Amino acid sequence: MDLTPDQAALAVERHDCPNCDAPAGSACRTRGGKTAAKYHTPRFVLVAALREELEIPVPADRLPGRAWKQGPALAIVPAPRTERPIRIGYARTSTARQELASQLEALHRAECHKVFSEQISTRIKVRPELEKALALARQFKEAAPETPVIFTVHELKRLARNAAELMTLSAELQAGGIQLELLTGPLTGIYDPNGMGAMFFAVLAVAGQIERNYIREKTLEGQVIAASKGNHGGRPKVIDDDMLTFAVALKDKGVPVPEIAKKLVIKTGKNAGKTPSVASLYRALAEAEETAANDGLPLRPKPARIRRPGEPLAAEEIDLRERLQSQPHPNAETRS
Repeated sequence: MDLTPDQAALAVERHDCPNCDAPAGSACRTRGGKTAAKYHTPRFVLVAALREELEIPVPADRLPGRAWKQGPALAIVPAPRTERPIRIGYARTSTARQELASQLEALHRAECHKVFSEQISTRIKVRPELEKALALARQFKEAAPETPVIFTVHELKRLARNAAELMTLSAELQAGGIQLELLTGPLTGIYDPNGMGAMFFAVLAVAGQIERNYIREKTLEGQVIAASKGNHGGRPKVIDDDMLTFAVALKDKGVPVPEIAKKLVIKTGKNAGKTPSVASLYRALAEAEETAANDGLPLRPKPARIRRPGEPLAAEEIDLRERLQSQPHPNAETRS
């Protein structure tokens, strides 16, 4: 910092504070209504000479820690526009075995004001350091809307695991007016979401939609193929067809369903060797009866009727006898 502490304080206090709404000419204040010990970051970054500082202390004559008092009113000085943008860097590796050094070196060569890095698996959706980097970039943009804020990464794959995540991230950058910079790869360059680079963000959005449609189509295609092979997905049945047939036979004999459940043994799955629950058995029996009713078929074979001597034939038995007698004998031609 080229300015003295007093000069830095005066430069900062020429601006309103975007964080605590302290007016120009006054020190920052805390939520408890006291004078803050440090100026808020969104306020001191409005001073070009202080943007790379981590913190700017409030001078002792402002009485930090005591009840906040408003200073003399000053004319608000707009933040001077600078051609030098603010760069926020982000580096990531999937495992601890991969090294971050090359990414960090490239980000420092790009003159990033602050670099966030983490080693985190791609299977973890929440990446804390990425969220911090984006939050700081938004904070800088809100504090200095006229200054370009660039989110810098070594290559595109460090940002997201797939195109869908890239689409979400690009929408967030567009909403904040934050530029994206890629240091390597076929898409090397800086992309402004509100300028010519908007086409790049649009392509990311389209790519995300295409990928989702492709995954959905492949999933449906796989389900159709699996169904043609008899695999309809879902968990395997606890009560298979053999168990269900045995259960129906016992139920026809009057055995209570809880007792039937104790006689059944699950053959496959994590519960193999155990007995099914009574609720599962009731559900399987009900589904079997419903299926049979919808197909117009009896759930179980109709028991045969044994006719005693001298007992008259039933109507369906008489009809069956007449149809059999009307058919020619298979050996009639041979006999003739």
